[in-house]
Amino acid sequence: MNAIVALCHFCELHGPRTLFCTEVLHSPLPQGAGSGDISGHNEPAEEEEGGIQMSSRIRSHSPAEGASADSSSPGPKKSDMCEASGKICGCRSLAGGHPGYVSHDKETSIKYVSHQHPNHPQLFSIVRQACVRSLSCEVCPGREGPIFFGDEQHGFVFSHTFFIKDSLARGFQRWYSIITIMMDRIYLINSWPFLLGKIRGIIDELQGKALKVFEAEQFGCPQRAQRMNTAFTPFLHQRNGNAARSLTSLTNDENLWACLHTSFAWLLKACGSRLTEKLLEGAPTEDTLVQMEKLADLKEESEGWDGSEEEEKPSSQPDVVEGQELSKSSPETSLMPDCNSWNVAHRRLSVFRSLRHMRQVLGASAFRMLAWHVLMGNQVIWKAQDMDLVQSAFDVLRTMLPIGCVRIIPYSDQYEEAYRCNFLGLGPHVQIPPHILSSEFAVLVEVRAATRSSLYPTLFDDEQSLNKYEFLVTSGSPVAADRVGPTILNKIEAALTNQNLSVDVVDQCLVCLKEEWMNKVKVLFKFTKVDSRPKEDTQKLLSILGAAEEDNVKLLKFWMTGLSKTYKSHLMSTVRSPTSSECRN
Repeated sequence: MNAIVALCHFCELHGPRTLFCTEVLHSPLPQGAGSGDISGHNEPAEEEEGGIQMSSRIRSHSPAEGASADSSSPGPKKSDMCEASGKICGCRSLAGGHPGYVSHDKETSIKYVSHQHPNHPQLFSIVRQACVRSLSCEVCPGREGPIFFGDEQHGFVFSHTFFIKDSLARGFQRWYSIITIMMDRIYLINSWPFLLGKIRGIIDELQGKALKVFEAEQFGCPQRAQRMNTAFTPFLHQRNGNAARSLTSLTNDENLWACLHTSFAWLLKACGSRLTEKLLEGAPTEDTLVQMEKLADLKEESEGWDGSEEEEKPSSQPDVVEGQELSKSSPETSLMPDCNSWNVAHRRLSVFRSLRHMRQVLGASAFRMLAWHVLMGNQVIWKAQDMDLVQSAFDVLRTMLPIGCVRIIPYSDQYEEAYRCNFLGLGPHVQIPPHILSSEFAVLVEVRAATRSSLYPTLFDDEQSLNKYEFLVTSGSPVAADRVGPTILNKIEAALTNQNLSVDVVDQCLVCLKEEWMNKVKVLFKFTKVDSRPKEDTQKLLSILGAAEEDNVKLLKFWMTGLSKTYKSHLMSTVRSPTSSECRN
């Protein structure tokens, strides 16, 4: 993650100061930031959490670096720092000759470098400005807590201010802040909960150590009573007489800065790896939205069970799965991860590999009739002894429809009404009501044992399972050969008959066709259901969409049932809002 984490302090003499900062280096360390690392063969490296190698091998300054430190360093001048009795005081973290800390991430070859100030002048200016703002004007109510500020030019800052107990300080406490600076505003905002929790943990640890020191000092020499008994002296005189103590003194922890370096380095690595960018090629499709809604329903249903055993349903009421088949035959195994083993076996037993394969098996006219009923939303019934054959057929046919339009009962021992499913698998001896057999809203595919004269010619070695069957497709409303049919059906058949297109290309063509017609469905839904336009305007719209034919209109109305709840609720909430109604008027 391209960011800087810094600890800042409000000095009573000099105002806001940067005490300690950790930055990320993706390239070889620049001069003055670790290029002169001591080899340290006798000092073993210590493995830290997250793959970061924290070592005590710290760079040593060359004479040239030491000579030019006061003149060329981007940090504040020596005269500006708090110094008393040769000790490190409130404005300094590391001693003048201390080289800083370096950690190596072996996984990414990234180095995390910590010092009092960034070595790069531009970074120093950015950190300096963020430090001043975090301890002056950009403060949350109560002066203690998190806040966000920044701009495109100077970066965006997550700042958490806090107090540290000090028995010698005015008000018995000193003001600090931990800031995280980066140029990516969205990333920083999305990381707010993570940063707040981790930085809060660092602050609690610092405050806990300082509180122990404060209580011990107050027990030995109470400062409050001593100050009340002391004659009034000007504040400036008293402040100059008592230089601010360093944070290591306030916490009584000589290894404080090494620990802070480890914490800041881990924070940068963990925050950078917890969020990953994904390329989205546009808005989510309706199929994606429906899948997300189904997944949410499954989670809600599983939570509602509350650990109780699921009651077995009688065989007379088989499960219906909208948008996908039963879990064991659903190709979207990501939604049903507990059924992966079944799917592997199912793919081995699959007999229909694609729509093109099914068209070759059934024949062009029979396939066209079957596909027409599928696209129109009529009930498709398969009667067969082989359950795997029926399920593989549904796997293939369902690819022509949006997920929201698919309601499947893969196999049942009795007929189920059309309102429950539009794909129904039945055993060979299940009776179908006569009115269904003669209905124009249903199509029946009977799978029978093939006679020797009607054996299906085997084109491939793995088609032996189909060679023993013959398929009879019947309907109360057969599709005439000269019937134009829906436009999408004609395009699907054109793609299937084009031998220059591979099966994968045909699948992508099918996805594009479905998305094209779902966009028309969205327009029609908003036009008729949301805006409530008259029929004359609707006919004009259908003509513009190229869907004025009867079959196309039926298809659009059926596909309208496959729209996601998210899309429908979004449109309805938009039309109910006052602004939208005013714009429409």
